[in-house]
Amino acid sequence: MSIPETARAYQLRKDGDAVAAHFTDVPVAAIGGGDLLVRVTHSSVNYKDGLAATGTAPIARTYPLIGGIDAAGVVVEAAGGHAAGDRVVVTGFDLSEKHDGGYAEYLRVPASWAVSVPEGLGLWESMVLGTAGVTAALGIHQLERNGLTPGAGPVAVTGASGGVGAIAVSMLAGLGYEVTAFTGKQDAHEALRRYGAATVAARPDTESVRALGPATWAGAMDSVGGQTLAWLVSTMQRGAGIASYGNAGGVQVATTVMPFILRGVNLLGINSGWFDDGVRRELWQRMASDLKPAHLDEIGHTVEFDGLPDVCRAIVTGAVHGRTVVHIADES
Repeated sequence: MSIPETARAYQLRKDGDAVAAHFTDVPVAAIGGGDLLVRVTHSSVNYKDGLAATGTAPIARTYPLIGGIDAAGVVVEAAGGHAAGDRVVVTGFDLSEKHDGGYAEYLRVPASWAVSVPEGLGLWESMVLGTAGVTAALGIHQLERNGLTPGAGPVAVTGASGGVGAIAVSMLAGLGYEVTAFTGKQDAHEALRRYGAATVAARPDTESVRALGPATWAGAMDSVGGQTLAWLVSTMQRGAGIASYGNAGGVQVATTVMPFILRGVNLLGINSGWFDDGVRRELWQRMASDLKPAHLDEIGHTVEFDGLPDVCRAIVTGAVHGRTVVHIADES
């Protein structure tokens, strides 16, 4: 197929101290950088994308820059083992920070950043997963490496109504874990039970966290940070791990060394932007098999490209449940 001279994009621009995002036409030759050109069909909206697009936090390191930390589409200029027509997904790395992201009709990236979409996943499904799915899968992978197995006891998931949380609940339940989902959104309780949570609870009381609380959790997935993470640290079983990947509740964690030296609690940092390429490919294969959430069609919903700004504004206020997929173009 012929490649157009320009592509529609949702671009971040900075004027003084103010950052704003706008739709504009950008020369395809100027988008991104690398040896692989992808015609983007779908992207997604992550909390980080909302922060960047609204100027709420300084996510981008250079301007102008196309937003979107996720992209899925079809290869149009082959490289690095990816042939023209192959379906690929790109998440993390420097997208929407130093490198143009997925909110454009075309994206050029280093071929090593792209992963072939495995059999068992469609392009839309790959963006329901996206960075959120990779984060949840990497968290589970690290907890498994720490020794977590089904039957060891309950696994806590905080921020469970968000994108990563909802996917984590469904993944863990599918593997046979007893999941306790924590959320501050009462209207999300029924959905979380459908996703497989054995228990759905309100946000934990973190006003007065003890150095050592009841040894409750065999594992935990935390997107909140702050005092919630401090509470989790104090209530883990011996040798248990916490996958930490968010700071929605703050970056300061007021804890003590006691859970670490008396119970051997392990705090596992999750950076889904940069990690081993082999593990990344393995996790995408698992997300098409044993880690594929059974409720992707319910967790994800679609917005057309024109509706992206509204979702970016809504997600930073906590008004978005689950995952939003941005439809940019049809696959064929």
